[in-house]
Amino acid sequence: MPEIDADPLGRERAHLAASRAALRAMREDVEALDIKDVTANWVNALVLGSQIEERIKALADLSHTPLFFGRLDYLHAPGAELAEGAEGENFYIGRRHVHDADGDPMVIDWRAPVSQPFYRASRKDPMDIGRRRRFGYTGGELTAYEDEHLTDPSEAARTSKLLQAEIERPRVGPMRDIVATIQPEQDEIVRSGLSGTVCVQGGPGTGKTAVGLHRVAYLLYAHRERLARTGTLVIGPNRSFLHYIEQVLPALGELEVKQATVGDLVAHVEVKGEDDAAAAVVKGDARMAGVLRRAVRSHVTMPTEPVMVVRGSRRWRVPAYELDEIVRELLDRDIRYGAARDALPQRIAHAVLVRMEQAGEAPDDRVQDAVARNAAVKAAVKAIWPAVDPAKLVLRLLSDADFLAEHADGVLTADEQKAILWAKPARSVKSATWSPSDAVLIDEAADLVSRTHSLGHVVLDEAQDLSPMQYRAVGRRCSTGSATVLGDLAQGTTPWATRNWDEALAHLGKADAVVEELTAGFRVPREVIAYASRLLPSISPGLAPVSSVRENPGSLDVREATDLDVEVLAACVESLRHEGSTGLIAADARVPVLADALHAAGLPFLAPGEETTAESRLTLVPASLAKGLEYDYVVLDEPAAIVDGEPDERTGLRRLYVALTRAVSGLTVLHAAPLPEQLG
Repeated sequence: MPEIDADPLGRERAHLAASRAALRAMREDVEALDIKDVTANWVNALVLGSQIEERIKALADLSHTPLFFGRLDYLHAPGAELAEGAEGENFYIGRRHVHDADGDPMVIDWRAPVSQPFYRASRKDPMDIGRRRRFGYTGGELTAYEDEHLTDPSEAARTSKLLQAEIERPRVGPMRDIVATIQPEQDEIVRSGLSGTVCVQGGPGTGKTAVGLHRVAYLLYAHRERLARTGTLVIGPNRSFLHYIEQVLPALGELEVKQATVGDLVAHVEVKGEDDAAAAVVKGDARMAGVLRRAVRSHVTMPTEPVMVVRGSRRWRVPAYELDEIVRELLDRDIRYGAARDALPQRIAHAVLVRMEQAGEAPDDRVQDAVARNAAVKAAVKAIWPAVDPAKLVLRLLSDADFLAEHADGVLTADEQKAILWAKPARSVKSATWSPSDAVLIDEAADLVSRTHSLGHVVLDEAQDLSPMQYRAVGRRCSTGSATVLGDLAQGTTPWATRNWDEALAHLGKADAVVEELTAGFRVPREVIAYASRLLPSISPGLAPVSSVRENPGSLDVREATDLDVEVLAACVESLRHEGSTGLIAADARVPVLADALHAAGLPFLAPGEETTAESRLTLVPASLAKGLEYDYVVLDEPAAIVDGEPDERTGLRRLYVALTRAVSGLTVLHAAPLPEQLG
């Protein structure tokens, strides 16, 4: 039976105040630590000081972020492994653990096992929970609560109004965490183990990005020591997107996760140019890995002369046939080019030592190292297995038609070779106009020469836009670790966009990954997602449409405009009357025109990635940068121009699908030209 309480809200507010005081005391305890007498040297002091500083940051009490958002009332004590549990005990669920002066928990971290029923418990499977309580906040003040009695048959099931309100809360500033609203199917993905790779196919508004970020936070909680050694990385499509999501992990108390784009990972050269679509498709094809491998290994020249090593008065000869055997054995082992090159002088030196021993000498390892550094051995290694510079190698492939033809024979067609050859060969690595695709090729070549460092876990978002060679570049960064791959096949807008996840995961080196599909939408209103889903048969046949859980009548308004620029501005002003953010999304070519119109009208606006504030809530978004972003209200300018701005209709319709699905509360579509026929 529910407990009788004369002032439940007052009691919960008192617990919030006490928890905040306890968190403040935890922080003060860390700040008061004196490490002068516990560090052996300045290096230890520096490391420990840095760790203390990070701990202080992690214990910050964010005034507008609820310290706890839920409460679980267990019917019985949780399992023996959770010693803090006792019969009838309540657990407050929040973003981080808080304990009192005696070490007793006042708030339980949402990632702890005891918190799991907050996300998973249901009437069918209450998981030993008598009551689940959700809290509502205004700013940092606790203003409401809502109870579910999971084992009370007399209480009817209902949709949580607080849960709905949290999902629909206006968006100003960067992306928020969803820790208070994680759904059971999302929680399963979040809490899946570190050893396996998970691929999440999710349509607009299904929360796949948030799920990926919360999975990182969970893994850091469950495997902190291991991931502290091996590292974690979040990879996004562009800087605007990374800026938008960058506050999610710090809000969950995780400060050490690095973020990057694929371009950042492969930044061996300065990228100054762009490929046309035909060249980019060929350069992004996985077959290029084979071409590069041939080109790297072509530098090995089989020996035809013996090596003569002089030590003191003795001369030691290693014949050509024996050198040939050593080189072939290294080639057959298929180790990295650079590692084999490093091994070659030691192998030659070992052959010399065998001859020394046969002559009655007793050489040791120091003698072998000295022989390996002998001038004759060094000269032989330079002639047989010369050093390879990855950037110079790719420069030659793209500049020298004969060199490319030699190593692309039977792999690329003559037309494909012609497509990637530079019309005007560059003189040097520094003067070359490298493209993003070229940088990925250099990264592949660099890995053929020397192994790329692998991290413990990588999150790859908007993965559907990566080329096979880009997948390989990311896969190298988690070759001994695991990955969380996030994407939506219907939102692929590159000429090489992913056709199916099995193929993509094979290129990533994670063919055994589990593919999960999220189809329940929590962000985009039902009316809006249904309208956008009219495009699915044309852009991704067979893909299940998102089923939105949010009814929001009147959220879609499609208007034909007689004076497009004027009516678009009026629609922006109309949207800004509502609380929250507004995104004006337009074809890239239309952005300068709309920017001038906004300036002339005195309407301040931001660029994607700039943080919205209460004073500046309008963002002008080129359609090419809209992916992954969300706004409370979206004004969509001229859909036909968005479609026409891409090299083919299918890519254009996919770009439009992305733009149509950025709204959380309302979408206004304005068009002067006829709408694409697929929208009906």
